[in-house]
Amino acid sequence: MGKGEQGVGYLPPNIILVHGEANEMGRLKQKLITQFADRNTKIISPKNFQSVEMYFNSEKMAKTIRRLAEKTPEVGETVSGLLRITIAYSGAFGVLKHRLKQILESVESLPDEESEGPAFRVHERLTVKYESERHISLHWRPDPISNMVSDSVVALVLNISREIPKVAVESEEATKTEEENNKKAEKVIHALLVSLFGENGKLVISVDGNAS
Repeated sequence: MGKGEQGVGYLPPNIILVHGEANEMGRLKQKLITQFADRNTKIISPKNFQSVEMYFNSEKMAKTIRRLAEKTPEVGETVSGLLRITIAYSGAFGVLKHRLKQILESVESLPDEESEGPAFRVHERLTVKYESERHISLHWRPDPISNMVSDSVVALVLNISREIPKVAVESEEATKTEEENNKKAEKVIHALLVSLFGENGKLVISVDGNAS
């Protein structure tokens, strides 16, 4: 594809010209400006090490259920409801609650009949529910403070999830090291006894008049 053919097959909102000789890039920029004159395309030819800023509009989608979904909102109408997300978490639910209590002031358990399973509430704003051995869910009504609390809980859950494999490995290594130390101690004691009494020697230990 030649330089003059670049950008003809699609309509990019931005074209950035880089890695070219300055005069050539200038001529190409003018040609593209003429070619895309009737389109809303921004053409930039920055100098080396010059930063370029571009702005993009992204669409966000939210799904609604139950009464909130009964009526289609008008454009610009404010809609509020309960937000819910599910997070992968395979650690102990009690450990998560304990860690949150160390960081946040208010973490209270909820009755099973109210939450339909193990759950607790954080700052009376966010509810954390046990869903399965591998997942938990967070429920809250959106507002600046509740959103901040939910972000904090999500960050902590992700941090604990990263720690779980590390803790398991360290535990296995500690057990293995303890077993090796015990075996070494047994060998040292055996060698000491052999040096004192010989291979066929007999050691008598008396405790409160009882010999063994």
